[in-house]
Amino acid sequence: MVDLQVAGRSVAEYVVEPEIDPKHGPRPYLHPVRTLGGVTLTDVLPEDHRWHLGVSVAMQDVDGTNLWGGRTYVRDAGYTWLDDHGRIVHDAWLERGESRLAERLRWLDPAGETLLIEERLIEAEPAPRGWALSFAFSLTAPAERDVTLGSPATNGRPGGAGYGGFFWRLTPGEPELFTSTVEGEEKCNGSGDPWLAVRGEGYTLIFSGIEDDDRWFVRAADYPGVCAALAWERPLVIRAGKSLRRRYRVIVADGALERETIQ
Repeated sequence: MVDLQVAGRSVAEYVVEPEIDPKHGPRPYLHPVRTLGGVTLTDVLPEDHRWHLGVSVAMQDVDGTNLWGGRTYVRDAGYTWLDDHGRIVHDAWLERGESRLAERLRWLDPAGETLLIEERLIEAEPAPRGWALSFAFSLTAPAERDVTLGSPATNGRPGGAGYGGFFWRLTPGEPELFTSTVEGEEKCNGSGDPWLAVRGEGYTLIFSGIEDDDRWFVRAADYPGVCAALAWERPLVIRAGKSLRRRYRVIVADGALERETIQ
């Protein structure tokens, strides 16, 4: 476990090598993540979805491997338990400081073969409303073949379930959700607006960084969570030897912020 700090104050802990059930999609994650005022903002291994792990990167379908955890959505069959779970493992530190972590990871299939190589950069810095988390990654396919990223939606699930990518499982509660143009879970889910705000008891989070065909996947009523979804309506292909890059920024603020303040 590695401590992440802002101006000498601990704001998050990074669990590098979690020891969890293989069916929960083992992968590095941030938990707990806190505001500067000490409000905890993440949940891990919740009873409703045991494979939700704080703040992490995960996909339910990477060339047929489930790296999200839990049941796999199968076309015309629904969610099904399959022996298809892989893991994302820490390979090496590229940089390790109090407020900046860089590492190389490997995305593995159930047999332990490498699907993708990831380079990840996590940074924490002061921000006017609290502090900011920067979370960047590149996913590189093997030189000899393409790699396809999919989701329950691309495998046939209706209802805006294109989740998979950078995912933040929030602490229990039903937060308010809004963007620059819409508000509420129904309208925010699937939005391509440049930022998404989540306002809960004692905190506000402002997510930004989606690109191209990415969409915001959000839940509030059933469980609280936000995902910057990479395969919302159709699979995303990483060509052989090429890399997919994303960089997200999350403002972590104490208290309630209004849309006009964010804009």
